Order: sequence, then structure tokens, then C-alpha cells
Amino acid sequence: MTEFTLNAELRSDLGKGASRRLRRNVAMVPAVIYGGDKAPVSISLLAKELAKLIENEAAFSHVLSLDVAGTKENVLIKALQRHPSKGFVLHADFQRVVAGQKLTAHVPLHFINEATAVGVKQQGGEISHVIAEVEVSCLPKDLPEFIEVDMAAVEAGQIVHLSDLKLPKGVELVALAHGNDLAVANIHASRVKDEGAAE
Repeated sequence: MTEFTLNAELRSDLGKGASRRLRRNVAMVPAVIYGGDKAPVSISLLAKELAKLIENEAAFSHVLSLDVAGTKENVLIKALQRHPSKGFVLHADFQRVVAGQKLTAHVPLHFINEATAVGVKQQGGEISHVIAEVEVSCLPKDLPEFIEVDMAAVEAGQIVHLSDLKLPKGVELVALAHGNDLAVANIHASRVKDEGAAE
């Protein structure tokens, strides 16, 4: 499994103006660590280090090691506030991970066997992805990097639901626990033929 580590500094200068100065003058991103049985801590991270980390999809579903002034904290990325037009991170929220304590995290879905799916290859349908990630609940040691959605046996007109997913041991889907068996993907009849007929 990939190891992700980030270096951070403690931040005592708080507030909007301070955050703006941090971003502008020293290319740092203000952030906060909360959760567990400790008080929230305000920190700052190098903008380019954070940008490089979040290029990797797996960073969002991994426990990260955050080195704050020599003290290591295990955390999850809980929220990123981005610039509306430029997309860079303005602020980050990290949640502490406590061994033996369940956590919730968003994990990406990886769709496999799409080109060879029955509904595509034999029935000429097209695949639509309804959701790209799911919220899971599990112990830190069981947190999966991604969850596979096998489309091989799916036929045209068929919908894949959360309850159809094969989950790793110890992993639960939050939506299912609340009784919401959401659609994940489906195969529908190709629109190209219909458009051709209309023309």
C-alpha cells in the first residue's frame, strides 16, 4: 500500500487576513486537524506539496502521516476548499484517525470489464456511471484504496446498485446502512441509432 506523508507547521496567526498572507507571501495553505480526543490544531502546509499529493486519487482514501513540527499525526483528508476558477486549494481539513476506532471516508469506484460487458459487446448498449465514489465506514486498517465495480455480466437495461458491490472484509457502505440502495451504473440502449433514425 502507498505511504503518504506531508510536512506541516503549527500556525498561530489565525483569521482570514492571516490566511491570505500565508497563501500569497509564502505559498502555504492554511489547514486544520480535528477529531480524536485532542483539541483542533491550526497548521500550514506547502502549497506545492499538497498539490502534488492530491494529484493522486488514492490520497483521498488513505490514512496520511502528517508531520507537525516533529509530531506525527495519522489523518484523513476530510475537506478541501478550492479557488472557484483556478482550482488550487485555499484551505484543507484533516480528521485524526484513531486505531481501533471506526472512520468514514469517501473511496473511489473503479469500473472494470466495461468494453466486454454483455450489454455493451453483445447488445450494443452504453454504460452510464451514476456515482464515482462511495462513503464507507470501517477501521483504519481496513480502509480500501478503491472499490471495484465489475460490469462483465451486466445486460442492457440493467442497473447496478450499491448492494451489488463486492466489499472488502470489514467495510460497510454508509448509504446502505441508512437504507439507501443507490444506483451506481447502468447500461442503456445506444442513442446513436435513435439519432440516425431521427435525421
